[in-house]
Amino acid sequence: MTPGTRTKLLGLSALGLAASATSTYVHYRLLTDRSFTSFCDVSSTVSCTQAYLSRYGSLWGMPVAVLGVFFFALVLALSAFVGRRNPSAGENTPGYVFALSTLALAMVLYLAYGSYFVLHTFCILCAVTYVAVIGLFIVSGGSTQFPMTTLPRRALHDVRSMLASPAALVIAILFVVGGALVATAFPREGGSGSVQAAAAAASYPPLTDQQRSEVERWFDIQPKVEMPIANDGAKVLVVKFNDYQCPPCRQSYEAYGPILEKYKSQGVKFVLKHFPLDGKCNSAIPGGPHHAACEAAAAVVMARAKNDGSAERLEAWLFANQGPPQLTGEQVKDAARTVAGITDFDARYEKALVEVKNDAGMGALLGAKSTPTFFIDGHLIAGMVPPQVFEAVIELELKRAK
Repeated sequence: MTPGTRTKLLGLSALGLAASATSTYVHYRLLTDRSFTSFCDVSSTVSCTQAYLSRYGSLWGMPVAVLGVFFFALVLALSAFVGRRNPSAGENTPGYVFALSTLALAMVLYLAYGSYFVLHTFCILCAVTYVAVIGLFIVSGGSTQFPMTTLPRRALHDVRSMLASPAALVIAILFVVGGALVATAFPREGGSGSVQAAAAAASYPPLTDQQRSEVERWFDIQPKVEMPIANDGAKVLVVKFNDYQCPPCRQSYEAYGPILEKYKSQGVKFVLKHFPLDGKCNSAIPGGPHHAACEAAAAVVMARAKNDGSAERLEAWLFANQGPPQLTGEQVKDAARTVAGITDFDARYEKALVEVKNDAGMGALLGAKSTPTFFIDGHLIAGMVPPQVFEAVIELELKRAK
């Protein structure tokens, strides 16, 4: 391998590694912080978030960005170290990189197709990794001086040489172990509640005993109704009537989500019901201001039926893109397709809207007049209260349930 080839491989792999590492950070924040907004979200069509939270953002449960980090780190290591002391291994390096980049190029073509032709989204960080992979493929292919059919035999010889070198063996082991740890530790979508809960707990001060007493007195005088929703043996039932275009609904989603996740294992059941401020599906709000709220609620109903986590991804997208400018029905349909994989939105819309209308009718009968409206064990709480008050009420009802 010539010095010029080594320099090109090092530069391209370093560029790809930097983009992949940044993508990994952004994807991690999207999974662990519902209020996080990516710096590369310029518009609905230039958006990293839409790409990462779509079905093209992960493969085999692992974010594509993490796989990119592994790939570019491996190529960087091969280009930097292999052949320094063993000229024959150095001659083989472009062939190794070419084989790896061929596989990566196939992946890049698949992801680029999904991004540009299915999602209709341009992801800046993704594009940088695409360029790096294509560059590695071209440079390594042009620098390989032997038939690729001989690569397995050459690789076997180089592996034996590596096993005879303690330093090379230690580096290889550290690479494998480090990759396994990252793969295990990286949060899966919908499974980051503990991280969110820890972040939320640190974001607001705890209540004093006197404040807790005041919260208890306030909670006990709130209107109470009989809830027509089964608690399924839960100790505390929390019901939210929601509108995906409502800013306070997003704020409560971000603030209360970690709290609800924290107490889920302790017997708290959370039920989300739809109460769009849109007269098309909510007769209690004629001429409501949110003209895509019915479409948004119906899209989530369709996604829930899949039971594959797409409803959670779609909720995150809807709240992140509620505006300004105000979300449109066409944008909702596009997100339903790209984020949740719903390709027959129009055909299923009327059926899904029946559930939305039933939820809205239930909310009106129970006394909901705006969003968000919460019912905690039947006690009506209109609007959003501070997170520590919300948590204190849940703890109070858990204590009473004992």
